[in-house]
Amino acid sequence: MITSGPTTFRVAAGAIAVTTSTALPVFLTGALAVQIAEDLHLDPAGLGLAVALYFAVSATVALPAGRIIDRIGSGVSSTAAVVGAAVFMLLIAGLAQSYRSLLVLLLASAWCNVVGQLSSNSSLARSMPADRLGLSFGAKQASVPTATLLAGVAVPAIALPLGWRWSFVIGAAVALCALAATPRGSRPARPPLPAARSATPLALAVIGAAASLAAAAANAMTIFLVASSVSRGIAPSTAGLVLTLGSVIALFMRMLHGWLADRRPTGHFAYVAGSLTLGAIGVALLALPGTVPLLVGVVLGMGLGWSWPGLLQFAIIRLNPSSPATATGAVQVGVYAGGCLGPLCFGFIAMHFGFATGWILVAGAMVIAACVLMIGRRMLRSGSPHKRDDRTTVASEHTSS
Repeated sequence: MITSGPTTFRVAAGAIAVTTSTALPVFLTGALAVQIAEDLHLDPAGLGLAVALYFAVSATVALPAGRIIDRIGSGVSSTAAVVGAAVFMLLIAGLAQSYRSLLVLLLASAWCNVVGQLSSNSSLARSMPADRLGLSFGAKQASVPTATLLAGVAVPAIALPLGWRWSFVIGAAVALCALAATPRGSRPARPPLPAARSATPLALAVIGAAASLAAAAANAMTIFLVASSVSRGIAPSTAGLVLTLGSVIALFMRMLHGWLADRRPTGHFAYVAGSLTLGAIGVALLALPGTVPLLVGVVLGMGLGWSWPGLLQFAIIRLNPSSPATATGAVQVGVYAGGCLGPLCFGFIAMHFGFATGWILVAGAMVIAACVLMIGRRMLRSGSPHKRDDRTTVASEHTSS
C-alpha cells in the first residue's frame, strides 16, 4: 500500500531525522578533532584509526542488519538506533577521558548508524510513491551532510566557547528529539511484487567495490578537511565554516540528484560515475595552497564527489524492491569498508607525507571508483535477459488500495 499526504511526509521526515541523528557520533568526532586532541592527545593517525575501526564494525554488521530489518520492519529498529546514538554521545561526553575510552565508545556506537541507515531505506522503499522515491532518497541521504554541517557548526558555536564535550551533549539532545519522527509500528509493510529483474550478487559486489573506493575518498574528505585547513594556517572556526559550506552544497546536490532521478528512466549509475569524476577535480585542488583552491575544491569535492549515495541506493532499490534493506545492506558493506580504509590510509599518509599527497591520492581513488562503477553497470546490462539498462521502474511493482 502506498501512503500519501501527511503520512508520506512523515515517512520522509522520519528517515531524514533517523539518518541524521545516528550519524552524529562519528562526524562530531571528526569535526571536533582539533579540540579533542588538546584534551585526549588525538593525532591524525589516531583519528584515522578510530574512524577506520568504526566503519570496519559497520561493514561487519551491515548485511545481517539489513536482513533483520527486512523481517521485523523499520519501527523498532529506527527507535533503537536513535536511542542508542543519544546514549553513546552522552557516554562520550562524560566518560571519554583518554583516547582508548573514546575509541571504545565510538566503536560501540557504530551499529546505530548502520541500523539507522538501513531502516530508513526500508521505510522509504515500502512507503513512498514511485514518482517521489528518488527525491525521498536524495533527501534522506542529504541528512548525512546535514550531520556534518551540524558537526561543523558545533566547532565555533559550542566547542570553542564551552568545550567539545558539550557538543556531544547537545548532539544527544538532537537525537532524542528525532524520536518523535521515527516510524510507527514494528511490522514491515507488505512488500511489493518481485521486480522483473534484479541485480546479481556478482554485480552488487562490483558496485559495492566502487562504492568502497568512493566512500573511502568521501570519508577522508569529511573527517580530515578541518585538520588539513588548520595545518595551512586557517583558524579552527573558519575551517569549521568551510566544512559547513561543503556540507550545505552536498546536501542540496543530493536532493537535486534525487529530484532528477524521478524524471529520467535510465542512466542513474552513469550520473553517479560522472559526479565522482567531477568531484575528483575538486579534491585535487585541495592539494594546492591558498584559500581559493580550498573553497573551489570543497565546492566540487563535497558538492559533487559526495552527492552520489542517495542516487546509488535509489538505483539499487529499483532493482530489488522486495528486499530493500538487504540489497542496500550488501552495497553498504562496501561503503563501510571504504569508510574504514579511507581515513586509516589518509591519516597515515598525512602523518608521513603531508595532506597534499593525501588529497591527490583521494582524487585518484574517486576516478577509479567511477570506472569500476561503469564496469558494474555493464555487468547489470549483460546479465539482463532483455539487455536493459537500469530501467525497471518501481511504479509497476507497487500496488495501492
